[in-house]
Amino acid sequence: MPQVVLVTGCSTGGIGYALCEEFARQGCKVYATSRRIETIEVFGNESIERLALDVTSDEDVKKGLDYIVEKEGKIDVVVNNAGIIGAGPLAEQPLDFVKQVFDTNAFSILRVCKAVVPIMASRHYGTIVNIGSVVGEVSTPWNGLYCASKAAVHSISEVLSMELKPLGIFVLHVAPGAVQSNIAANGTSRFALAPGSLYTDFLAMIHKRINASQERNSMPSDVFARKVVANALRKGGPPQYMTLGGMAFLFSILKWLPRSWALAIVWKQYSQRSTK
Repeated sequence: MPQVVLVTGCSTGGIGYALCEEFARQGCKVYATSRRIETIEVFGNESIERLALDVTSDEDVKKGLDYIVEKEGKIDVVVNNAGIIGAGPLAEQPLDFVKQVFDTNAFSILRVCKAVVPIMASRHYGTIVNIGSVVGEVSTPWNGLYCASKAAVHSISEVLSMELKPLGIFVLHVAPGAVQSNIAANGTSRFALAPGSLYTDFLAMIHKRINASQERNSMPSDVFARKVVANALRKGGPPQYMTLGGMAFLFSILKWLPRSWALAIVWKQYSQRSTK
């Protein structure tokens, strides 16, 4: 019987879409979800079913999981991939947007886990994959909301890996570096400095940071998906942590440096003022 997989945040061109294709290639039944189903292009593989699911809604999450269990009788793997970028100076972010970023990137994981853990625990079997980021471990300027929300994801994954182990549920935390996706385009479309911003001299640096994950050294999403899926489906259970993608090795080194050194190195990359 094939493993049943739920992936959140599966808009066409993103990491979630590539993960769905790879899980299907490995023989899984996959439910590809997004808040609006029309953002998910129809897959060529019939074992992937598109499903509308808003990870910021308790009701929507429960409804989606109930639908899958009714059809399949189980859920073996959940990939918490839904996320949005939060570009801009942290001190100028509207609080409503702060709440939106945390709800989508971090609180949604707890929301999905609250619904899926009893389903997995009833069979003493399951895997939860949380997509974090290297910037959840070493922060960067001009995307502080994203960094903070992914730091929360990192902590959530660590605690869940301990607390869910007695229930037979594995937790894999993935910390991607630069991976080809549509996140930069989405971030650019959402970003604008506030009127009267104190940071207009850094506008070029903010755009540089938004696009940092989509430069020449970024990992193709299909390569990323193959490596993550191989670990998620690994016999005997996945590891607790993996990091991959462009700049992942650099961030691994930065983690071991004195914190002030690491932050100084990062700030140097994004601190140039515009010349007038």
